[in-house]
Amino acid sequence: QVQLVESGGGLVQAGGSLRLSCAASGSIFGINFKGWYRQAPGKQRELVASVTSGGSTYYTESVKGRFTISKDNGKKTMYLQMNSLKPEDTAVYYCKARGIPYEYDSWGQGTQVTVSS
Repeated sequence: QVQLVESGGGLVQAGGSLRLSCAASGSIFGINFKGWYRQAPGKQRELVASVTSGGSTYYTESVKGRFTISKDNGKKTMYLQMNSLKPEDTAVYYCKARGIPYEYDSWGQGTQVTVSS
């Protein structure tokens, strides 16, 4: 099993920055991080940024140039650096990953990001 714990969320003014972390633990030998998702009230969960084992990254159009996804496999931690935050970035942010050698993806409990105007 794998446990994923997000941290780093909070209240920030528009234009500010936050750095989210997703720490993996449990009976795993390694971790395959998939990416970050977010869900705003009344809206569906959407992919924000993803990363492959080869290091390729993807960002949804609305965050390109502002967000950066990264990971440290040795620390079993994935990050999302969020700059120039906008009120529309307000949401609960979730990380998604798969523990090695398991065959199913896991989700964290989420961390709230609130951007005030």
